[in-house]
Amino acid sequence: MLGIKIYGKQNLKFQEQFIIVANHNSHLDTIALMSSLPHHLLIKTHPVATAQYFGRKKWLVWLSNLFVNTVLIQRKEDVEIDPEALQHMDSSKALALLEKKLANGHSLIFFPEGTRGEPEKLHDFRKGIGVLLQRYPQIHYIPVFIRGTGKILPKGALFPIPFEASVRIGKPQLKNSNLVEEIVSEVRNSILLIELMNNYK
Repeated sequence: MLGIKIYGKQNLKFQEQFIIVANHNSHLDTIALMSSLPHHLLIKTHPVATAQYFGRKKWLVWLSNLFVNTVLIQRKEDVEIDPEALQHMDSSKALALLEKKLANGHSLIFFPEGTRGEPEKLHDFRKGIGVLLQRYPQIHYIPVFIRGTGKILPKGALFPIPFEASVRIGKPQLKNSNLVEEIVSEVRNSILLIELMNNYK
């Protein structure tokens, strides 16, 4: 409906389990990535979201679970979470909850920046993606660079505006390092490389 162009969908066809890692500028990012997945993978793929936003109200938790199959994680800095909403969220620690999904053969959509940043700017990554890939070295990560969604629906906006946007999906990769910090750097560089290659086309 918004005309977001998706490139590299073939890179998702032959992966039954994966962790998609992408930059994050808009709530549209999750919808765009979910729409790029083969239908049979949707039920076992979970976007990872913070309870700071989607856990504020019980109805937000319900909607995110119903329509997007979200896994909500509560971070230390998350505040003002509806107590009733917390009853509908797993009480496990964030990483333990994500590891449980991976151990059961499910996949994740992960935004390592941790929050929506400025459009087309890749900020520092949190170390969670490094920990997950360190503990599950057999799972491929799929780097993705998203451009333009932060201008269609920027942070704080209620309604989208017309703007050109694209999602570029890279090839599945296995991590090379065994150190968390190096894995995080490796993943971040793989996302930057997608955008760099696009700029030189």
